[in-house]
Amino acid sequence: MGDFNLALVIVAIVVCVIVFISSIYLLVNYQHPDDANQAYFPKFVVVFGLSVAMISILMLPADVANRHACRHAIYNGACSLTLPMKDLWLAIYIVDAILVFFVIPFAMFFYEGDQDKSLGKRIKSALIWVVTTAVVCALVLGILYGVIGKVDFSVRHLASATTSFPTSWQFSNNQPCIGNTARQCSAFTANVTSEKTWTMRTTFPEYVVALATIVGSVLFTIFGGVGIACLPLGLITAFIRRPKAVITRSQYIKEATELGKKARELKKAADGLHQEERSGAKGRKWRKNVKAVEKELLQLEEDVTLLEEMYPQGEKAETAWAFTVLGYLAKFILGILGLIVSIAWVAHIIIYLLVDPPLSPFLNEVFIKLDDVWGLLGTAAFAFFCFYLLLAVIAGAMMLGLKLVFITIHPMKWGATLMNSFLFNVGLILLCSISVIQFCATAFGYYAQATAAQEIFGHTLQSLRGIKYLYKYNVFQIGFVILAGLTFLYYIAFGWRRKKPSGRFQLSS
Repeated sequence: MGDFNLALVIVAIVVCVIVFISSIYLLVNYQHPDDANQAYFPKFVVVFGLSVAMISILMLPADVANRHACRHAIYNGACSLTLPMKDLWLAIYIVDAILVFFVIPFAMFFYEGDQDKSLGKRIKSALIWVVTTAVVCALVLGILYGVIGKVDFSVRHLASATTSFPTSWQFSNNQPCIGNTARQCSAFTANVTSEKTWTMRTTFPEYVVALATIVGSVLFTIFGGVGIACLPLGLITAFIRRPKAVITRSQYIKEATELGKKARELKKAADGLHQEERSGAKGRKWRKNVKAVEKELLQLEEDVTLLEEMYPQGEKAETAWAFTVLGYLAKFILGILGLIVSIAWVAHIIIYLLVDPPLSPFLNEVFIKLDDVWGLLGTAAFAFFCFYLLLAVIAGAMMLGLKLVFITIHPMKWGATLMNSFLFNVGLILLCSISVIQFCATAFGYYAQATAAQEIFGHTLQSLRGIKYLYKYNVFQIGFVILAGLTFLYYIAFGWRRKKPSGRFQLSS
């Protein structure tokens, strides 16, 4: 037991170090050149936020491994668990909520502030917005906690007569209890009226986590449902629409000239919108035009990248083309593997969560059998499925950001991501990571049973007054599956086509 505990502590420390290094790697390679050697506070928030998000996802597998330290104990108190997981869960999610609702908005307001203002004025302006948000959130949380911050557990009162202690034990399907007269235990023969509601007040940290989970669950249902389909199908369609051969120089000049013309049109449209903003004409039509320019700009950047792939230049042009071909082949392979994982996820949700009683433990049983092969193999597979769900959320947010007017586009591009886009996506990942963990704790309840996560996200959250009905009737799971099916049909009908930019902007001036 002691060796297992020591090994788990060592693994936890090593994983935290790897996560921190990975966060720095992502920041260094994705940041825009304009942000080099500056914007240090937003960069710190990005690294810290990414680390918290990744650690929170990995904490559920760690919780399972932590529980295995006492798998041979008769009850939980018979041994000492390696890590105080319940305290760690509450701490990590309180930090998560502070980052999402206070620190990241402050960093975004500070970064996007007028560069002509002094440092003190930029900090003051950002603090005004954040303090206002903090006061409103504190009032809402305090009122809600005081009024409905309770959990209602359904319990059944059982009572039975006494009987003499038997000299021998004879149990069977027809005789599951002690005694010769009763053929059913009290739990089976109890009246329906014996069911009571046991009410108790939850702790404030658990209530904050619960409300943050609800907000994240709405976003997770929308973005995750769309992303679970568009993540693999997007990779497959990219392979289908790949450049089949290198174009000639004359074709390259013709396409480059056309792209240059579109770039000039975009610049003209952007200048017109900037003038409207200065004049104060920021109405609905202006926002619609801004969205249109952003979409056209992203499409133009994709066209430029595609043109560079179709006509590689320089001394290593042949090598660049070979890597392009291999890159699209890798996308196709990853897309096929991702499609298998997505189908497994949707099938598991239907089989294990939506059907009552469940038809099969499905992936729960797979993880358990993998653990029998090697101690951490099932845990690693479990962590992979949780991470895949988070990637699906990011993919869904990107897709809907390009389709819907009211969602701001914040693309993540290698070597070209500004800090405000970085902060937005880190905030989205942090907010949805809570719901991903809750969703995984529910979906893999058989594998993750008796864990601290299941105590918080299972018993407390699903019994919270005013919220429990969303989980009782599987609202989020049903919405997730429906959106996944609609996105799949969308890709079958329209996703294979490449949409050409319109090049038209309805300027109000």
